[in-house]
Amino acid sequence: MTALLTTNLGATPLIGRGKVRDLYDVDGNLLLVATDRISAFDHVLGTGIPGKGKILTQISLFWFQFLSGLVPNHIVTADVAGYPASLQPYADQLRGRSMLVKRAKMFPIECVARGYLSGSGWKEYKASGAVCGIALPLGLQEGSRLPEPIYTPATKSEGGTHDENIPFAATEALAGAADAAELRRLTLAIYGRAAQHAESCGLILADTKFEFGTTAEGVILADEVLTPDSSRFWDEAAWKPGGPQPSFDKQFVRDYLESIHWNKQAPAPSLPDDVVERTFAKYLEAFRRLTGSDPEL
Repeated sequence: MTALLTTNLGATPLIGRGKVRDLYDVDGNLLLVATDRISAFDHVLGTGIPGKGKILTQISLFWFQFLSGLVPNHIVTADVAGYPASLQPYADQLRGRSMLVKRAKMFPIECVARGYLSGSGWKEYKASGAVCGIALPLGLQEGSRLPEPIYTPATKSEGGTHDENIPFAATEALAGAADAAELRRLTLAIYGRAAQHAESCGLILADTKFEFGTTAEGVILADEVLTPDSSRFWDEAAWKPGGPQPSFDKQFVRDYLESIHWNKQAPAPSLPDDVVERTFAKYLEAFRRLTGSDPEL
């Protein structure tokens, strides 16, 4: 299996390339194509993870379907045979790793739910005893389960900068009070449903982030959802508060880059084969445990 690092769909208008996804304009809809690029420390690395884009896309599709009774989403179709004729010559490139989706006016907010204390939430808690202005009990450790899930929104980063946690009042200023309240309600409702499913698979959903937009039908769930790139999944059997928890994500990549003392400046290094293989295996295990099936690779 060869890593797909860049897509080329001929005359199809390219809107942009993110760290992982390429975005195209297709007859008024959007085509999201997940490549096998992988980023770490805000840089896209020189090596991809073959099959990663397919796993991410198919995990998202699983969750969009799983959550469809709770929140509408932006999916038009992920069946390449149902794409417009102009895309059929590129079917092999698109199959399993693309989604044709509705255009939506996106909220400028990363909607984050946390059920456990980790990452930037842990850093904030250590400094202030609170996360996004939400006071938490004293004596929590890194990896501790919170008394109840909390909504900790963030600004969307631009140009490779880090997202910044913001208080709920700031989201009201950005989106209006009614929409801000709805985003919080949906985020916590989706997190609750997804965390319950993950637990039934022996996984902990420590935290996750969602993106929402609006169409004529109202607020919809968009972008990717509940993948190892947007969520922290931990093995429930190995969970032990008091330090970082092993995650089903690109931790092997981060650990390798730290081990070679990369200065986190461009150009980003390439990865050795064993790091690529171990990272792919983690993504694949997450897919199998969450969906009970194998991805189309």
